[in-house]
Amino acid sequence: MRAVFLVGFMGAGKTSVGRTLAGRLNWSFQDLDDRIVEREGRSVASIFQESGERAFREAEHAALRDVLENLGRGAGQVVALGGGAFAEKRNTRLLRDAAIATVFLDAPAEELWLRCSRQERESGTERPLLKRMNQFRKLYQSRRESYLEAAVTVQTGGREVEEIASDIAETLALKKANRRAEGETE
Repeated sequence: MRAVFLVGFMGAGKTSVGRTLAGRLNWSFQDLDDRIVEREGRSVASIFQESGERAFREAEHAALRDVLENLGRGAGQVVALGGGAFAEKRNTRLLRDAAIATVFLDAPAEELWLRCSRQERESGTERPLLKRMNQFRKLYQSRRESYLEAAVTVQTGGREVEEIASDIAETLALKKANRRAEGETE
C-alpha cells in the first residue's frame, strides 16, 4: 500500500489524525487544501468568496489528480482530503480507479460543529461552509452517504488522535517504513 486518503466532514480530524498516522508510519503527510492554496496562491476562503464553490471544486479536482500522479515517487503518503472532495463523484472515481485505501473519519454532527467552532475561534481560520448549526447538519447528512463509500469507516467521536491513528494502521495492516536519513549511506 502506497497511500491512505482520509475523508470525512470538516472537524472529523483528517489533518490531525493524518499527521499522526504519517509520523507513526514514517510516511509523508499532505493536506489537499494546503496543496490547493499553494497552487492557487490564495486561501480556501478567498477562493470561495472571489470565485465561488464551483471554482474551488475544480481546483480541488486538479490538485487531487496531481497528488495521484505523484504517488509512485518516494515513500508512502497519508493525504487528508477537504470535506467536500470525496462527495464529488469524479474524485471518488479517481481514488477507486487508482486502488487507493480510503478511510472515512466520522463523528456526530454536533461534535463536529463544536470542533470546527473551536478551531475557527482559536486559529482565526474562516470555514466558508460553517455558518449555522442546522445548515452544517444538513450538509453533513448530504455528504455522509458519499463518505460511506470509503473502504473503511473509523469513529472519531470522543477519541484521542493517537488511538484513531493506531486503529487505522491496525485495520489496514500498515507497517512503519524504513527510510534512510538524508545523506546516510549503506
